[in-house]
Amino acid sequence: MKIVALGDSTTAGTPAFKSPLESPPAGSGDETSQYAFWLMKVHPEWVVLNRGINGQRSDEIHARFERDVIRNEPAATVIIAGVNDIYQGRSVEHVTGELQAMYARAAEAGIPVVAGSIIPFNTATPEQNQRMRQANEWIRRQPKVTFVDTRAAVAASGNPDLLFESPDGLHPSAAGYRRMAEAIAPALLRVLR
Repeated sequence: MKIVALGDSTTAGTPAFKSPLESPPAGSGDETSQYAFWLMKVHPEWVVLNRGINGQRSDEIHARFERDVIRNEPAATVIIAGVNDIYQGRSVEHVTGELQAMYARAAEAGIPVVAGSIIPFNTATPEQNQRMRQANEWIRRQPKVTFVDTRAAVAASGNPDLLFESPDGLHPSAAGYRRMAEAIAPALLRVLR
């Protein structure tokens, strides 16, 4: 069962892991620092292709959608994108427009989408957190995708705008990536049925 994990650093496994796109052919670093690893550990029947690239915005991820998702003909895709857009000052509408285009293309190809929410980073301003919340609310409301609150999965208890554990203040620890996988797995099981 092939699944494509598509996104930015939080899909790639930054900072401890470089994805196969960043470090061909198989990626490099601590393999436990990626949610794809934890999905396959719990579901050995799944092959989860890590198609994350650190630092990419939603438009850059969208630009490689055909190559990285459609051409692989997966049973499902997990899409998490938008944090770098927010970080770079782009609008919520920019993020949602790119996500909408990816969701529509996946639907057209008959590929179910599990849509993760944008996860927090510890240096975000109140205004950046507000834009992330707006984008996440939009993702939650999309009718043709299965929403997963990956933000809540990695957030500190009592503060949804901070990571519960982070090696660099910007990305989850391996334990955080494991929590992301634990949130994503039930949604994948639903769409794969």
